[in-house]
Amino acid sequence: MRRSIYRDKSQLLQQLMQKTGISNVRELSKIARVPELQLIKLQYGMLLKLPLEFTLKVASALKISVAQFIETFTSSSISSDSKSQDDETIQALESLQRDNQRLQKQLEEQQASLVALELLRQEYQRLQKQLEEQKESLNQEFQQESLQILESWLLQWPTAIAIVKNNPQLPAERILPLVKPIEKLLEKWGLQTIAAVGEEVAYNPRQHELIKGISEIGDQVKVRYVGYKQGDRLLYRAKVSAIDNQEKLN
Repeated sequence: MRRSIYRDKSQLLQQLMQKTGISNVRELSKIARVPELQLIKLQYGMLLKLPLEFTLKVASALKISVAQFIETFTSSSISSDSKSQDDETIQALESLQRDNQRLQKQLEEQQASLVALELLRQEYQRLQKQLEEQKESLNQEFQQESLQILESWLLQWPTAIAIVKNNPQLPAERILPLVKPIEKLLEKWGLQTIAAVGEEVAYNPRQHELIKGISEIGDQVKVRYVGYKQGDRLLYRAKVSAIDNQEKLN
């Protein structure tokens, strides 16, 4: 008749729980997050019946290694019962060892993935910083180029304003050449005017904004403020007004 081993395993478990300050099996069940029924199996010496996941959790809760945990709960259960039981125990231990190695490998792979993700994050931050530096450099180059084009205007315009204030009768034509650098800059940027001030054109709502009168598409209107486009992109519609009968007669 096989000897009961309940008392032996219960005492072993109780000793381990006392070392970690756990008062009973129910408290151990809560700490390890393992069903109490599985711990009862452990008390009866059925360690090999526990899923590997629960074995790892209980060992962690008792603050001992998995190898020490398995050795503790199998040393007294492996007796001289039978050769077949010994073989079964050895096979189960080898299976646990293989599972542990597999879990270790998975953990290493996950850690490698985390390292790779961290390297990718660092590379992304480096490229983002490099892009910002390039944008800043391009912006400075753009400003420098624009200032070179506007140099004559920047130097002469304040003087022109002072002269006009001192001599209100000064003809405006003498000031118009000072605006040439601005026109040159707009031309360099590819900006084109939509019609000219005072020009009469066929009304097109896509290019014209009617600010006075009523006109249908195709009616003649007069340009009051020019519009601008850059290539195929419309920036500002030209502001136009309807031509009344008096203007038509003139």
